[in-house]
Amino acid sequence: MVIKQAELDIVCGVTSKLPDTGMPEVAFAGKSNVGKSSLINGLMNRKSLARTSGQPGKTQTINFYKVNGEMYLVDLPGYGYAKVSQAEKEKWGKMIEKYLHTSKNLKAVFLLIDIRHEPSANDRQMYDWILHNGYEPIIIATKLDKLKRSQVQKHLKMVREGLQVKKGTAVIAYSAETKQGREEIWELIDSLTGKEDPAEEV
Repeated sequence: MVIKQAELDIVCGVTSKLPDTGMPEVAFAGKSNVGKSSLINGLMNRKSLARTSGQPGKTQTINFYKVNGEMYLVDLPGYGYAKVSQAEKEKWGKMIEKYLHTSKNLKAVFLLIDIRHEPSANDRQMYDWILHNGYEPIIIATKLDKLKRSQVQKHLKMVREGLQVKKGTAVIAYSAETKQGREEIWELIDSLTGKEDPAEEV
């Protein structure tokens, strides 16, 4: 995917009506400090379109980023953020669930997991919850640059086993520093949104 244009197009809060964008959407879920904004910026070749923050839990809205005027990357609120009240977390949970249930255009959900650590109870819950909502999450193992090359396979296995992923689930290692994994993620997005299928372009 050659990125000619990328912009933050729609922001939905707890009380907002979710949009029908009429374009393919892929969504990104993950714990608050897992590097979701860095991944989205990396995919869009932008330094700071998705706001990164030293303060986890900044994303409290569903943010729709339009790419090349033809599809959306959708940033879901980070979960597992300790300094937010339980009531607030439940509101975000309902907002994400509503989006997963009602979007007519959502083609896939990517779940980000920190490759350095065994998936947490929150991660496992989110994985099962996305499955429960009818999507088979594609796993992106972030912070790849923090590991030695010799550790990568062992840690990918730890992620797979920790989440008890379904057989055949894609698990892609990604580095925000080197952009390793970016092309693989875009190839998947292109195939999921029909950008590779010549029949779609007639």
